[in-house]
Amino acid sequence: MKRGKKYTDAAKTIDRAVQYDVEEAVKLVKDSAKAKFDETIECHIRTGCDGRHAEQQIRGAVVLPNGTGKDVKVLVFAKGPKADEATAAGADFVGAEELVTKITNENWFDYDVVIATPDMMGVVGRLGRVFGPKGLMPNPKAGTVTMDVTQAVNDVKAGKIEYRLDKSNIIHVPVGKASFDADKLVENYNTLMDAIIKAKPASLKGAYLKSITLTSTMGPGVKVNPAKAGDAE
Repeated sequence: MKRGKKYTDAAKTIDRAVQYDVEEAVKLVKDSAKAKFDETIECHIRTGCDGRHAEQQIRGAVVLPNGTGKDVKVLVFAKGPKADEATAAGADFVGAEELVTKITNENWFDYDVVIATPDMMGVVGRLGRVFGPKGLMPNPKAGTVTMDVTQAVNDVKAGKIEYRLDKSNIIHVPVGKASFDADKLVENYNTLMDAIIKAKPASLKGAYLKSITLTSTMGPGVKVNPAKAGDAE
């Protein structure tokens, strides 16, 4: 794959053989974000888990103290007073069965997070085939199936992110924008890693955090020392 000059120049400042402390890694990633837009800073965590075993699945959510830098659009499935509550909390879209028709007929996905009250999950379940692959399916572990829709909407708007293993047992999550101050990115990273470490499956044998890489949307990856993130074994 041919890389542009900005990427190539940025890559020269990074030693691929080195696992950096997070403060230095953040500085390198910020310095390498040369695109004309405000690049997202992403964290990619390769774990020693085997997601084929239910007890080694990792899924949860954490509110980043400094947010993600993204204006997150929220869709809430609710009825009656709970629908009114969701609207008052600042949800961008609120509805019930009629949303299923809109989503399936119009291929409508103008939102980033879906929240549902438990009584609406029978309705939302009809969208499993389209929500599942997009990672939009509400889930109690992520706090997106709840009666407290005000709290759920507020958390998402404040910078709540969901983390989960992909098919390669890697977790991919945003930790902010290249325009963020370095200390805010470090704080977000540390908050994320605290949550990931607490989510370590009890049944896991061997290394838990195999590698951690920080990268901007268009920039090269920078390896972070997983041992510094806590108990990596």
